[in-house]
Amino acid sequence: MGMASRSIGLKEIGEALKKAKSGWYSLHMAAASHAIAQRIPLADFILEVRDARIPLSSHCQLLSNFPPSSLRRIIVMNKTDLANRSQLKEWTKYFEQQNCISYGVNSHNKEDVKKFLNFLQAQVRELKRIDHSGHTTTMMIIGIPNVGKSALANSLHQLGRISAAEKGKLKHTIVSPHPGETKNISSLKIGSHPNIYVLDTPGILPPQIHDSEVCTKLALTGQEVEGSSDSKLNMKRKRQYPSDHTQDFMVNRVRRTLLESISCLDGNIKNEKDLEELIEVQFTALREAFLVSLEPCNDSQTKISAKLLNLYRTGRLGHYTLDPLPL
Repeated sequence: MGMASRSIGLKEIGEALKKAKSGWYSLHMAAASHAIAQRIPLADFILEVRDARIPLSSHCQLLSNFPPSSLRRIIVMNKTDLANRSQLKEWTKYFEQQNCISYGVNSHNKEDVKKFLNFLQAQVRELKRIDHSGHTTTMMIIGIPNVGKSALANSLHQLGRISAAEKGKLKHTIVSPHPGETKNISSLKIGSHPNIYVLDTPGILPPQIHDSEVCTKLALTGQEVEGSSDSKLNMKRKRQYPSDHTQDFMVNRVRRTLLESISCLDGNIKNEKDLEELIEVQFTALREAFLVSLEPCNDSQTKISAKLLNLYRTGRLGHYTLDPLPL
């Protein structure tokens, strides 16, 4: 698909999300933001977890309220297994040029997390060498909803436990696919001698997101804001559909269908009308690929959209990075 169709699609989706009645910034999120802001200056390190597919769009705006020189911040690009590998390397170089420490990790890969824990312990040793303090080191994990903060905290905790007594008192933090599920700030031990704790925090978003393209990228990667009852793009979580679309033969059929529908147009998409025609063609083809029966009230389109979005978010349609590198 050409750049023209891509920009048109992102703009349309983003504007729809912006216009929808937003209920994501609840009193709970406001209270969580306040509590986190109060504790940020007290932490030795800030681990800002971002989605590796959108390293800029998933940044935590709350940190903008603190001078960069006042924080020992490490940008953690999580979900590297879903991102474009070559672009991930470019993003690492970019952050290095911006004098920012960054690290790419897959919180569900044990070897990956082990290397990340070693990296964090090296950072702590360097801090101890400089200030010669013997106090416990705290690392606050912060970020927007659904970037994998709690999953990362749990993985670090499981690998960081050392004594048998600690293994017997395993404490987990809640991991959920739903934004805002982490209600409180949890403390988990990830290292001994010296003691290191991570503080897992609730996912927070700003009261408003003004950039429509950022809204789109958050939605496409699973960090969508909830609360929109009248948005056509709001996938109702209460409606669950069969998971047969995740089988390999089905995924391959969907990939082939998408490729064939785009190839027929030879990339000749110049305006909104061309994009609408492509979408109509793809929905018709995907209905057959997903084996979805034709139903009234656009229910079949809702089912197709949910299945396709699920495959896209989980990387079954390929690894991708949506944020372009700044010029």
